[in-house]
Amino acid sequence: MTGIIVLVVTAINTLFGVMLALYLVRATWLGRRIKQLLNSIVDLPFAVSPVIGGLMIVLLLGPSSIIGTFFEDIGFKVVYALPGMILATLFVTFPLMVREVMPVLQEIGAQQEEAASTLGAYSWYTFWHVTWPSIRWGVIYGVVLTVARSLGEFGAVLVVSGNIMNKTQTATTLVYQDVENFNVTAANGVALVLAAFSVGLLLLMEWAKKRKEVH
Repeated sequence: MTGIIVLVVTAINTLFGVMLALYLVRATWLGRRIKQLLNSIVDLPFAVSPVIGGLMIVLLLGPSSIIGTFFEDIGFKVVYALPGMILATLFVTFPLMVREVMPVLQEIGAQQEEAASTLGAYSWYTFWHVTWPSIRWGVIYGVVLTVARSLGEFGAVLVVSGNIMNKTQTATTLVYQDVENFNVTAANGVALVLAAFSVGLLLLMEWAKKRKEVH
């Protein structure tokens, strides 16, 4: 379940994080106030505890809420199931991609993109051949940070998952349960695996930095 959450959250964050960063930096049709509002929403997970974020999801989409009841009536359970766990992880990780890509876009400016557009290039072509080569390392950093944060997220996921044994447990909530049950050996085993992943991600980050300096 941890692997599924990491894959889904990373894919969604990469797609929508890059899109939002582009809009916040390049979209001239967005007013200053709207951009300020969107920036505030992006930074919300930094200001709010993950536990509170998880509780907000439970209150909005839980079994006792109107929206949650509607989804359960059509056979789609959100809270205390995988979708709620994905939403909780998205809440705490979404700023990471946006905040990695935005400074790069601001640094490179829009001159090359405007030149490509003037020469008749389509927006999609301009993105892949002009914008993407400049931001790809920022995206890689964002992916690494998102994966690391998704692997280690505990508070928000614990609230929305209910920590149901063999149904809605991630690696971190499993460690929590094993510690609570004084099963220290099992907790240490899972924690060691998570630590190994974290070290691997740090090494990947350092490799990406060196590649960026070479280019």
